[in-house]
Amino acid sequence: MALLIVGLILWVGTHYFKRLAPAQRAGMGNTGRIVTTIGIVAGLILMIIGYRAADFITVWNPPGFLTHVNNTLMLVALWVYGSSAAKGAKAWPAYKTRHPQLLGFKLWAFAHLLVNGDLASIILFGGLLAWAVGSVILINRAEPDWTPPAPAGKVTYIRLVVITLVLYVLIAAVHVWLGVLPFGG
Repeated sequence: MALLIVGLILWVGTHYFKRLAPAQRAGMGNTGRIVTTIGIVAGLILMIIGYRAADFITVWNPPGFLTHVNNTLMLVALWVYGSSAAKGAKAWPAYKTRHPQLLGFKLWAFAHLLVNGDLASIILFGGLLAWAVGSVILINRAEPDWTPPAPAGKVTYIRLVVITLVLYVLIAAVHVWLGVLPFGG
């Protein structure tokens, strides 16, 4: 559990460094980018290792129907996250919301909190959800002005549907490969 918590702290601290200490981060130049990248990757690796190694301590037992809610939210999360990927004009909701990637990330974390009632999952997904909420607050405070991008055309939506579905299938396959049955079982 300690590795999970250290990884989460490293992830959050590295991401928040630019927002909480912008002058220090800017003063580091390209070295700062390298340090940030190393910190994020190290945090991610520690979270994965710590989560996989953590003892299963039940906090609550999620009802079975939440699996369907989770799977639907995951599909929506992938769509929302990907809605900002096109250059220039954006797909819905990226032209309506300022932080579609963080919104998609929050949906992902919330969906996982619904179906995982163990302590390690609550720490991991709850911590990442809190990080994403905090990121939105820090970004909005540092950069209060936002101009919505133009709405995208039909081709962007078709591409987003295909990418969302392909990623959904790949993520489900990875879960199955890891021994987690995302559609129940």
